[in-house]
Amino acid sequence: MFVDLDYLNRIKISAVPNFQKVIGHLVLTPNYHLFSKVDIRIDGVEHIPKDENVILAMNHTDRFNYWPLQYKLWKLKEYPYTTVWVKGKYYRNAVLAKMLDWCNLIPVPSMKYLIEEMFEKKVGRRLKEDEYRAIKDLVDGRIEALGAASNRGLELAAQIHDDFMEFIRHYYASVMDRVAELSITAIVEKKLNVIIFPEGTRSTTLGEGKTGMAQLAAGTKTTIVPIGCNNSDALYPGSSPFAKSGQVIYRVGEPLSFDGALRDLRIDEDFKIFSAESREKYEDVFNEITRIAMERINALVDERYRLTLPA
Repeated sequence: MFVDLDYLNRIKISAVPNFQKVIGHLVLTPNYHLFSKVDIRIDGVEHIPKDENVILAMNHTDRFNYWPLQYKLWKLKEYPYTTVWVKGKYYRNAVLAKMLDWCNLIPVPSMKYLIEEMFEKKVGRRLKEDEYRAIKDLVDGRIEALGAASNRGLELAAQIHDDFMEFIRHYYASVMDRVAELSITAIVEKKLNVIIFPEGTRSTTLGEGKTGMAQLAAGTKTTIVPIGCNNSDALYPGSSPFAKSGQVIYRVGEPLSFDGALRDLRIDEDFKIFSAESREKYEDVFNEITRIAMERINALVDERYRLTLPA
């Protein structure tokens, strides 16, 4: 399954994600209480607002570390339902893609994902890593510095689409416009909390944060609640969606609001979320919001997950 613009346009965000409740009743409840014994602890849960929709910013240690958090908040019956930003590559399996849609999640296709999927669809094979790098260097405008290597990139890009560089920049912008629209709908219209992994990928040790979360937060004036997830990787050590017995501890930090801790980084004028223009104009603001959020998450995880962050 290819998460292209047409696919994103078909996604409908629900205020009450009923399939999440199905998963909770039929999969997680027997898993956590019958077949395994899973103790879910949320320290500082009072920092998650009950009457405000927020971004829950969390480290991403394993494939399923948002499940115990969603489950516990659902069982408490006092907090909004959630949606989650999910990598586009998880939609390659058609059955899994349908389940992710039913679960009310938002796919966020990366530039790499789009290039790889377009190439495979057109040429019939997957791109090698060095081939992707050759194409991406062209997209990033590094042709002059590459010399002969740029010719290989041009040849590969031409197999995907005529005038590929212009096409992919425009297409990626349109895709991210739709991701922004879905995210805004989730927060503003459907009153959902959005779980975002700022690293953008799984890693036991906390990695560098990307600025997508900061752009969404700044553009919608949505409070960021930092969460440190601890020991979920021991419950979900591989690709199985069934947890082993153990305890997972979520530590919730104080909210980062644009009327409070982030007041000096508030952008009062409207801007287009995820656009190249806003990234260029507010790069320092987005980087600083991201730095603060990652610093807070880093303080909420156990030592083995921590990264020494730049000052």
